[in-house]
Amino acid sequence: MASESAEDPRTAAAVAAAEAAGPGAGESVRIDSWIWSVRLVKTRSLGAAACRGGHVRVNGERVKPSHSVRVGDEVRLRAETRERIVVVKRLIRKRVGAPVAVQCYIDNSPPPPPREAVAPAGVRDRGAGRPTKRDRREMERLRGLGGLGGFGAGEPGAGPGGRRAAGRGTAPGGTGGRGGSGTRGTKGGRTSRGRDSGGTNRP
Repeated sequence: MASESAEDPRTAAAVAAAEAAGPGAGESVRIDSWIWSVRLVKTRSLGAAACRGGHVRVNGERVKPSHSVRVGDEVRLRAETRERIVVVKRLIRKRVGAPVAVQCYIDNSPPPPPREAVAPAGVRDRGAGRPTKRDRREMERLRGLGGLGGFGAGEPGAGPGGRRAAGRGTAPGGTGGRGGSGTRGTKGGRTSRGRDSGGTNRP
């Protein structure tokens, strides 16, 4: 350990502290705790969920979150868009910084995919301005939302995106207009009286 971290005394001290806080003689470390401690996952709960989902293998076998990991075990973890393959070098229980974490395993992972291959859907070019309704529908479709409208989708009289057309009232029989016969229409959110069937204005 001293030869590996001789160039950085602070890293060597941090590794020693992590080992001191690790398991004692006859004790073990859970796999969900270890992959969190060495920063292979962001939270311990995510590590446990990855184990339950079958995304963590130790020596080729799927394991539960409570599986005990040992020095020399090969751990395979599929996290986000890449696969991590590491060999356990040190057993720790406490989460450490990145310089210390890399001292706790041998990384045999394949190189990460290029950024172009994992670019999130719906990213717009710089300076392209605000997206139009059509652009938003395309982005929603790419995100797997199926192009559904927002709040209010499916309401009577709702237009694209679930927004009701402004300045239109509804009359009996489903027809809309401004001040229909004997009914009240809306214009710009204000109620206006229409003409009655006799052709005279109401007071």
